[in-house]
Amino acid sequence: MQILISLAAQTLELYDYSGLLLRRYSVSTATAGAGEETGSFRTPRGRHIIRARIGAGQPVNSVFIGRRPTGEIWSPDLASAEPRRDWILTRILWLSGCEPGFNRLGGVDTMRRYIYLHGSPDTVAMGRPGSIGCVRMRNSDIVELFDLVPCGMPLRIVEYAVISGDWAQLAGEAAAVRNCVFVAEQGVPAEMELDELDSVVTHAVARDAGGHCIGTARLIPERDGTARIGRMAVLADWRGQGVGAALLCRLFELAAGTGRRRLVLSAQIQAVPFYQRYGFVAEGGEYLDAGIRHMTMRRTLTPQELV
Repeated sequence: MQILISLAAQTLELYDYSGLLLRRYSVSTATAGAGEETGSFRTPRGRHIIRARIGAGQPVNSVFIGRRPTGEIWSPDLASAEPRRDWILTRILWLSGCEPGFNRLGGVDTMRRYIYLHGSPDTVAMGRPGSIGCVRMRNSDIVELFDLVPCGMPLRIVEYAVISGDWAQLAGEAAAVRNCVFVAEQGVPAEMELDELDSVVTHAVARDAGGHCIGTARLIPERDGTARIGRMAVLADWRGQGVGAALLCRLFELAAGTGRRRLVLSAQIQAVPFYQRYGFVAEGGEYLDAGIRHMTMRRTLTPQELV
């Protein structure tokens, strides 16, 4: 399993090993935005792991200070008596950065900054920034998540968000990214890049913190419960940051939501290992498409993944 936290969307998503969405929660990250420096009161970005699980068996609304339960149970009366306290309640998942110099060691160390996923009072709003660095969750959500995840589980905190929609909504963004990647970068003829399917299929786009499109993909329903994934493109500056994986996982969710069990795609040769990590298997030999070497790849969603 793995976790993706989107600062732009203010969501935490839990995925299984093959990229299928298991849970989606609304969260609240730092009011001051993203940042890794000690004392910044910002939420760190990048790759992390869950280093420690704290609070198993404690009652809901148990108050923690220094990762130890105080014996108090949060209530509106306690909150009124202690108006300046930053409430850490119920469960703690303590994060550790995995990228030396960015979110690990020195003045940017996530663990030494005491960045947690933790429960919060019911009065705390989710879906918008409000913390001083940690990721706040509803008590019921952190209890559920705590029971699902082990220590050492990977977690990525990103500034982009993925949305889906039709061509009328997303054409300008998606077409611009595809033109940049396929036409300008890879030399695909412009007249081949857009086709008649765009107007009738579902599209996904990834947007950065400023709302600019940085990646796109589409899902084409076919016969016999098959869905075809295509036009996967991520801007060069954003590659290696999980954008492609986030787009792919959203397409999995869309396919599963419509009961489509079989997925197929035409992968550029250099992308084959990426798709293999998400359960796709190559079939047949290589072929040229727009002068670029490709392979057909398929995967089947299990009945459990369709639930």
